[in-house]
Amino acid sequence: MANAFSKEERVAFEDLLAGFQDALVLSRNVSVYNTDQTMMERTNNVIWRPMPYIAVSYNGTDMTGNFDDYTQLTVPATIGYQKSVPWIMSATELRDALQEGRLGDAAKQKLASDINVAVLTVAGQQGTLAIKRSAATGFDDVALVEAVMNETGVPMDSRYLALSTRDYNGMASDLAKNTRSFGNDISDSALRRAFVGQVASFETYKLDYAQRKAAAAGAGIQINTTAAGGNYYTPKATSTSATGETSNVDNRFQTVTVNSTTSIAVGDSFTIANVNAVHMITKEDTGQPKTFRVIAVPSATTLVISPPLIPAQAGVDSTAQYQNCRITSTSATAAITFLNTTASYLNCFWHKDAIELLPGRYAVPTDAGAAVMRASTDQGIELVMTKQYDINNMKTKYRLDCLFGVVCKQPEMAGVLMFN
Repeated sequence: MANAFSKEERVAFEDLLAGFQDALVLSRNVSVYNTDQTMMERTNNVIWRPMPYIAVSYNGTDMTGNFDDYTQLTVPATIGYQKSVPWIMSATELRDALQEGRLGDAAKQKLASDINVAVLTVAGQQGTLAIKRSAATGFDDVALVEAVMNETGVPMDSRYLALSTRDYNGMASDLAKNTRSFGNDISDSALRRAFVGQVASFETYKLDYAQRKAAAAGAGIQINTTAAGGNYYTPKATSTSATGETSNVDNRFQTVTVNSTTSIAVGDSFTIANVNAVHMITKEDTGQPKTFRVIAVPSATTLVISPPLIPAQAGVDSTAQYQNCRITSTSATAAITFLNTTASYLNCFWHKDAIELLPGRYAVPTDAGAAVMRASTDQGIELVMTKQYDINNMKTKYRLDCLFGVVCKQPEMAGVLMFN
């Protein structure tokens, strides 16, 4: 083939793939679901993934009347990220193999960054466990994140925390001081390499591209938490339209009515007066305010929030296994208090099963005049490199592509740590 890759280019591609795989730091710490690509094309790249079941137990031996149906909740996962790095090299530039290699390295670095950023963006925008702290001090900050996850029943393994450089180094400073002793590996690493490592059951990572969130500007916002207010949510697997068609329901989000949405922004974190979080399995009140995130602001009086308000009040919610909060005192004018009171970095944390990566695949023809090389990482992320020469101007076009999706299956198993 006229555009075939040379032996040197193939070796360079193998090296590039290895480096690309090494750079997938954050995406290695989420679950992976491989899909049938033919099916995905026929469903517009959307597949519904199941959320975890939550069981209900009863006392005694007589279970008459306790045989309830379980509602299988699902969330839509989309392979929607199509990332590509194209570049062009002239016949004279190709004389310098080092320059070609540097361009390939830059392409690899950018695509790996795109995948890591996608994971962070999903966790940062949809994780609902919002924690507000003063300046990063170290162990106590991470220990509070652990406490919040433990209290709400998040599995105790495979937990990850990604921190901005400033916040991460603040924690390293605390470790360097409080564990200081000659030959102590923890304090030596914190002092010499600003390295934190595993803290309070979390694997920690330092970011150079952490997201920032502006301070919330909403004030005087109220919501009706009485049963008559219509803001309680009942999870359901499917819904039936007026025409009789049945479709899946995304139970991660809820539209609620408030007195005003003035100055409320997507991503704001808030609590509601007298609404406490519960342990997702035992349903015991944690005594701590339930935290919510703003997903969208569709009108002057409605908000799309996550997670939904599921208090399991008597006669309101028939699917008590998905209760996620307890209202200790209802009110028609319950105050909403915003947590992101100053601009700060969104330091994301999550359980591995909360976020899922869906590798995709391009069906690039190999007999259409362009040379094609493809290879997959251990996670299944496929890199496709194509090359085509233009005889008119003696220039060669290259491009490096990948296709993938990221979904937050369980927003209550992920969240943000904000230092204000």
